[in-house]
Amino acid sequence: MVGTGAIVTGAHLAALAAHASEVRPVAAVDVDPTRLEAFAAEVARHPGLGPVTGWTDLDAMLAAERPDLVLIGTPPVFHREQTLAALAAGAWVWCEKPLCLSLAEFDAISAAEREGGPYASVVAQHRHGSGTVHARALLEAGELGAPRVAHCQTTWYRTEEYYAVPWRGGWASEGGGPTMGHGIHQNDLLLHLLGDWIEIRAMVARLRHDVETEDVSTALVRFANGAVATVVNSVLSPDEVSRIRIDCDDATVELTHLYGHTNADWRYTPRPGVEPGRVEHWRTPERDVPSSHTEQLAGILAAMRAGVRPPGSGPDARRTLEFTAALYKAAFTGRPVRPGDIGPDDPYHRAMHGDAPGWAPGIPPA
Repeated sequence: MVGTGAIVTGAHLAALAAHASEVRPVAAVDVDPTRLEAFAAEVARHPGLGPVTGWTDLDAMLAAERPDLVLIGTPPVFHREQTLAALAAGAWVWCEKPLCLSLAEFDAISAAEREGGPYASVVAQHRHGSGTVHARALLEAGELGAPRVAHCQTTWYRTEEYYAVPWRGGWASEGGGPTMGHGIHQNDLLLHLLGDWIEIRAMVARLRHDVETEDVSTALVRFANGAVATVVNSVLSPDEVSRIRIDCDDATVELTHLYGHTNADWRYTPRPGVEPGRVEHWRTPERDVPSSHTEQLAGILAAMRAGVRPPGSGPDARRTLEFTAALYKAAFTGRPVRPGDIGPDDPYHRAMHGDAPGWAPGIPPA
C-alpha cells in the first residue's frame, strides 16, 4: 500500500480484510515514519491481515518485497510515477482516482502494461454494487426501453479549509477541479450505464474558491445510442447529493446517494401501462451488495488469477479520462468535442487545462 491516508485506512483495509483468504498485505510506503507507525497499528486491528513492513522509499520496497499487487492512495500528482514504478517491478496496480492527470500520462501507463499482466486499474467502486450491475443489465438488454434523456449530478460542498491542503485545487497537483477529482466517479458510472459518448459541450467557472481550477462545471452530452444528458459537477452545493437519472421509453431509473449506494438507493418508475411483472423484476435484483472497494477488488483478484485485463483499466478507463479532457476542452474553447479529437499534438492531451489563457498556470488571459 502506497500512501497511508484516510482513503487507504477507510476503504482499502476493509476490502483487504474481506479478501484475507486470497491476499496478504506485506508492506506500506509513506514519506512520514510517524504515519507509517500509526498505519501499521491500524492494520493490526483488522483480523487476518497480519503485520506490514513500513518503507519510506517506493523503489526500495518494490525491490525487497516484490509484491504482486500495489494499492496507490497518494495525492494524484504521484500516481503516474508510482504506477509506472510498480508496473516495471512486475506488480499489478490498483490506484485511487484519477489514475493520472492527463491522456498523455494514461498512454504512458498503457505502454508499460504487458499482455497477461501486470495491468493498472483505477478505483471505480460505484460500478460494482449489485444495483449498478442490475441496472446495466436491464439497460443493455433493452428491458427499460431505449434510453432517451439522462442527468448526472455530483453536487457537493467543500470549504476553504478543504482547499488549504497544498495539493488541492492545482492543475499540476490534482489535474483539475470537481470535474476531475469529485464528479469523475458519477461521470464514469454514467458512461458505464449508457456506453460511448460521441459529443460534449460544456462550461466551467471559478465562482467562490481561490484555486487554479474550476469549482463548478456543466456539460451537455450526446451518446452513441442517441441519448442526451446533462452533467453537473460542483463543490459549491450545501445540499450534497450524487445522482444519476436515465429516462427510457418504458421507465425512469434513478440512483440517489452520496458516497456509496445499495439496492435501496435505486428507483424504477414505469410509464403508464407497463405490466406489473416487469416492474417487479426491475425492482428486485438477485443480490444486495453495496458499491465498495471490496467488490471491485474481487474483480481485480479474479483478473490476476486469470491473467486478463481487470475492471477499471485499459480502453474503458481511458474513455472516462478522455471524457474529462473533452469537457475541459469544450468549456475552454467554446466548441463541441468528439472522441478522438484530442490527439498527441493537442495541448489538452498533455494537461486538462490545455494551456487555456486564464486557466493554465502562468498564461494570462488573452
